[in-house]
Amino acid sequence: MSGSLLTLLRSLAASQVEHVVIGGMAGVLQGVPVVTADLDFVHRRSPDNVARLLALLSDIQAVFRGDPRALGPSEHHLTGHGHLLLATRLGPLDLLCEVAGQGYEELVPDSLILQIGEGLAVRVVTLEKLIALKRTAGRPKDLLALPTIEATRDELRRRK
Repeated sequence: MSGSLLTLLRSLAASQVEHVVIGGMAGVLQGVPVVTADLDFVHRRSPDNVARLLALLSDIQAVFRGDPRALGPSEHHLTGHGHLLLATRLGPLDLLCEVAGQGYEELVPDSLILQIGEGLAVRVVTLEKLIALKRTAGRPKDLLALPTIEATRDELRRRK
């Protein structure tokens, strides 16, 4: 994992932003041998959490990727149902209000908290849930990742 993505995870924790990591990083943090260049997460859309997230996004200079106007997200963007592709000073960030019709509250039961390094706890979707989300997405890159994620899940089960 790149240092900037680890810094981004630490910043989320320090800002007390409630979120669940999904996508490639959820797999990487659980031992899936894949490479990811961004951080994807679903955040809680409560007013307090959105305010904390907006403050963090401002601090890390988040703007919409590919938009020459360099506009940042607003409260309206973070309380909807969309998917925000952001560039930050710490690297790419894919911020989702929902994934496959599920928000933070629906994902929490299918997540676990991992201790990453010294004093960093990160909530991630389980590998089983990650597999289901990638199947639902059905994009070629998601479908290509499934055998590796499934093999890692199976190996972790055997070790238990």
